[in-house]
Amino acid sequence: MPRDQGHPTLLYRLYCGLTAVVAPLAWRTVKRKLQAAGVPETRQRERLGLTDATRPKGRLIWFHAASVGESLSVLSLINRMADRLPDAEFLITSGTPTSAELIEKRLPPRTRHQYPPLDSATPVRRFLDQWHPDAAIFVESEIWPRLIVETDKRKTPLALLNARLSERSVAGWRKRPDTARFILHRFRLFLTQNDQTAANLIAMGAPDKRVRPGTNLKAMSDPLPVDDATLADIRAQIGNRPVWIASSTHAGEEDVVLAAHSQLLQQWPDLLLLLIPRHPERRAEIADLLRDAGLTFAQRSSNDPLRQGTQVYLADTLGETGTWYALCPVVFLGGSLKEIGGHNPFEPAQAGAAVITGPGYFNFAETFAPLVQSGGAVQVHSAPELAQAVTTWLSDDDALASARQSARACVTSQKSALDAVIETLCSELDLNQPADPASSG
Repeated sequence: MPRDQGHPTLLYRLYCGLTAVVAPLAWRTVKRKLQAAGVPETRQRERLGLTDATRPKGRLIWFHAASVGESLSVLSLINRMADRLPDAEFLITSGTPTSAELIEKRLPPRTRHQYPPLDSATPVRRFLDQWHPDAAIFVESEIWPRLIVETDKRKTPLALLNARLSERSVAGWRKRPDTARFILHRFRLFLTQNDQTAANLIAMGAPDKRVRPGTNLKAMSDPLPVDDATLADIRAQIGNRPVWIASSTHAGEEDVVLAAHSQLLQQWPDLLLLLIPRHPERRAEIADLLRDAGLTFAQRSSNDPLRQGTQVYLADTLGETGTWYALCPVVFLGGSLKEIGGHNPFEPAQAGAAVITGPGYFNFAETFAPLVQSGGAVQVHSAPELAQAVTTWLSDDDALASARQSARACVTSQKSALDAVIETLCSELDLNQPADPASSG
């Protein structure tokens, strides 16, 4: 017989003991990374549950997201939920400096950002004592047992939104069924990206009546911001040259992209590649690859001008991807030529681009499927295939227009699902009830 879901298991107690022992070492590691990223000391201490920020009065809804993509995907949800709940305030936590920087640039009204506490007793309790949220919504697949259990102890309703679990993660949790069941029973609601994740959660021990197949929240995110002044400046520098984009590329993918570009230059000698690495801090490594490939390039971070002979523009900055997408309707989306899982194709599609992808987009399988089926995206496996896909869309205006229209139609079809997600969250997390006027600030 399974253990009572209301009681901690031995494995959970061991986890709590272990995290208490290793917390000082974990803090030193985290602090060093935050320092290296230039995060101020006052904000570093948020990982210990300490903050100079003040909890707003009234109802506070807390979203916790794992990293950049997850964080940005909830911003449109917060914007819409703010309209639905005009008395609510919002808190979003994410663990990386990159996500914090991008969130701050797009922070919705009545919203603030914090780094999450380390998953140990003292930081977690400090965090909850400070913020005591009225609802907690964890986004995607980051499961921190202590944070979840301590939040539930305070009778804060919990949801897991946009749930996505790898097969390896599912297999690991299924080997520990009592603990998986104990953790998962803390949640009132699971909204999954697809039917398979819903089935996996139930197999792991989640109550089946609380699990609902949903959609990929990233498909419903707002368009990326565009800086009109930058757009006009770069567009003037490019002039009438043909352009294509390789975005969110990872190590091992730039070699393929540059080989394809070298091949394309034989047909279009004035063709410009706008290269947007997923991690701009790799700029020196990528610059070496460009030199080795014999390609002339300019770097955005150095404010290099685009000249007629510039073959590659290295867009090695954060927060400007929306501007770059506005420059060109042909986008190769990285994280897909290697087994990385891909990135959100609806970001370029919302900007009006047709999308090219490698085969390794398994984290976005349900998002890419209708795009590929409709012709809004095509899949490639090699540099020659990538060059051919770019060639097709650069040389055939009708084919490109059809692909762009199909991509936009896929985005539009997903937008209506956002209201349904908000209504489900409000209903299941008791957010339809009037806010408690005694809720403190």
